[in-house]
Amino acid sequence: MNSKLLAEIWQNHSGKMIGVLVGFVIGILILIFGFFQTLFVALCAAAGYVVGKRIDQKEDIMEILDKLLPPGYNR
Repeated sequence: MNSKLLAEIWQNHSGKMIGVLVGFVIGILILIFGFFQTLFVALCAAAGYVVGKRIDQKEDIMEILDKLLPPGYNR
């Protein structure tokens, strides 16, 4: 295919293409591992994303842990 055509398709339909890819991957994971194991992996990935985003924003790791963990964990 022409690279200009592919670039135009990507520009106009990138959200749809990413959505189909994510849906396909999640569907395969559910078929292979089951719903709850896939949900657990998705929750871990989301938590990792949130922590990584905060690290990228130069937040202190200890402040993040203070918000996530119960009081008195670092005695």
